[in-house]
Amino acid sequence: MLRPTLFTIKEEERPTRDGFGEGLVHASDERGNIVALCADLTESVRMDGFREKYPNRFFEVGITEQAMSGLASGMAAMGYIPFMASYAMFSPGRNWEQIRTTIAYNNQPVKIIGAHAGVSVGPDGATHQALEDVAIMRSIPNMEVYVPCDAIEAREITKHIASTNKPAYLRLTREKTPLMLPDDYEWKGGKAYIVHVPKHKYGGEFAISVGLIACGPILYEALKAAKELEKENIGVTVVNMPQIKPLDTGFLLRFAKEQRAVVTLEEAQASGGLGSAVSEYLSEHLPKKIVRIGVEDRFGQSGKPSELYDEYGLSAKHIVEKIKSAVS
Repeated sequence: MLRPTLFTIKEEERPTRDGFGEGLVHASDERGNIVALCADLTESVRMDGFREKYPNRFFEVGITEQAMSGLASGMAAMGYIPFMASYAMFSPGRNWEQIRTTIAYNNQPVKIIGAHAGVSVGPDGATHQALEDVAIMRSIPNMEVYVPCDAIEAREITKHIASTNKPAYLRLTREKTPLMLPDDYEWKGGKAYIVHVPKHKYGGEFAISVGLIACGPILYEALKAAKELEKENIGVTVVNMPQIKPLDTGFLLRFAKEQRAVVTLEEAQASGGLGSAVSEYLSEHLPKKIVRIGVEDRFGQSGKPSELYDEYGLSAKHIVEKIKSAVS
């Protein structure tokens, strides 16, 4: 059995964008070649701390995401490590071609920050709820894709990508979500890791063993669902997969061998993201029953985050129902 990582849910809640802002300042304290570009959303994407501390390295480009991509690529070609940030609907949503051609094609180490992703943006509605961003960025050659589960992991991933020589996409959320990782958590080099191992109340074995792989703050719903399913003699081992590309295929293969079925969970379109990445790999190397839980070919809409989780089948109760149906 793969060994689990220490994982304790705290009472405190923070948005993943907070962790990015902290990580950017920490990384910049150590690296004088980091620059930041923002498309008129400095406070919202949490670049204000960097702007205050390093004003000469901060560039407000206005609502020009395409131009921001070209500027960032040019800076990277001159030896800088640019972080460019906007809402995910606008970057990579609006500037996909510029990211592809000026950044990824030239393999420039630009870090693209897509904030306010997923339906949990809530009242902002469909036009601001990026659900396709993971699929878009995962398809671009040379691009790495990261989806942190909480603010602590977002902070550490930010520090990590600041040290790499590759283009990268970091997906962030707006709403406060539970802090699940320990304060001293260190980035594990893109490795997936187990965050919950089921415990039978009578000390025996579960009738059914299922592996649930999630990314992003929606991981919290996976943990709640796993505990509910244990009451029905279904043991669910929960995994956090914070790096979607490149995928930790070594872990995935070992993990899938132990499960009757593999379930993926993401706050994005079910097509093209984490679920697709897992399905593509296992279909070639270890054919296995796979259930992908995500947004099913729909646009978002306005509402409270909790209401939208229910509407799109992402809340714990829906996860429970889908897993029970899959293994029945």
